[in-house]
Amino acid sequence: MNKYQAYTQQAVDLLQRLIAIPSVSRDETLAANEMERYITGIGISCQRIGNNILCPDPHHDDSRPTLLLNAHIDTVKPVSSWTRNPNDPTLEGDRLYGLGANDCGGGLVSLLQVFRIMRDRERSYNLVYLVSAEEEVSGAGGFSLALPRLPRIDVAIVGEPTGMQPAIAEKGLMVIDGTAHGKSGHAARNEGVNAIYEALDDLLWLRDYRYPKVSPLLGPTKMTVTVINAGTQHNVVPDACHFIIDVRTNEYYSNEEVFNWISSHVKSEVKARSFRLNSSHIATNHPLVERCTALGMRPFGSPTLSDQALMPFASLKLGPGQSSRSHSADEYICVSEIAQAIDTYVQLLDRLEL
Repeated sequence: MNKYQAYTQQAVDLLQRLIAIPSVSRDETLAANEMERYITGIGISCQRIGNNILCPDPHHDDSRPTLLLNAHIDTVKPVSSWTRNPNDPTLEGDRLYGLGANDCGGGLVSLLQVFRIMRDRERSYNLVYLVSAEEEVSGAGGFSLALPRLPRIDVAIVGEPTGMQPAIAEKGLMVIDGTAHGKSGHAARNEGVNAIYEALDDLLWLRDYRYPKVSPLLGPTKMTVTVINAGTQHNVVPDACHFIIDVRTNEYYSNEEVFNWISSHVKSEVKARSFRLNSSHIATNHPLVERCTALGMRPFGSPTLSDQALMPFASLKLGPGQSSRSHSADEYICVSEIAQAIDTYVQLLDRLEL
């Protein structure tokens, strides 16, 4: 029998209620209200920070290190290929279907129950739980808004779906807008300077360049041109060619460093939308990672972005579900995965020494 069966059932019940409330990024108020009602209803004090909810350690001691448990409440918009109502939580056997069930409702409700179990147990560290908003868009009203209200954090567990294996490194993200400039003219008279042709050398360099530092966990830093637009009609030589570059950095390169390298190698005008979503990693000899491996878990590197990119402290991703189900039609989490997560988290935290 599941040692934490009652907590598992409460986690599933809460997740069903959350699925039924649309909570697309920047529209999480109703879901945050439900989460806040539940938390206060089970006797846990919390602070509302926009649509983020912070639960401090009732036994906080400034002399102890602090561990943050974090997961997000928002979802992406449902894709058109759903075969069921994405906001109708449906339990079929072991599977609970619904938008956000896997990403990352399972981690959200599991970590809350773990905080509930562990908050009054004797520990050598402080324990804090944070529900964050706007994770899917890295929005200003999400983790960044809550960060100044957190106590000093030494390390965090982020409840993204990882099959309950620790993701100890995560790729960063930078989006760059590029513009190649030309001069308009009549195509029949071969006038002007074609901006598409001006962009070609840059596009080829972006396609072919390989950054020399390859991560054993994350692989290479990658640049991908994902959008390109130019021209107004067939007989006008285009005077501008606009393109977008998706950059995924490993832990050896900062976003700003990569941007400066790109700027020095292309003749197009380039502008980064943000530098703030850098790669993150935690040392393999960190006590939290060592505790994971002692329990038989296998550390790995994750290509997907999370709120870790905004955390100025050590962190790892560890949560129920599979990343491959995220942002997909007919998303689901297994009840058995939630049960396993609660049990594994408690084992991890019970003998942890930071």
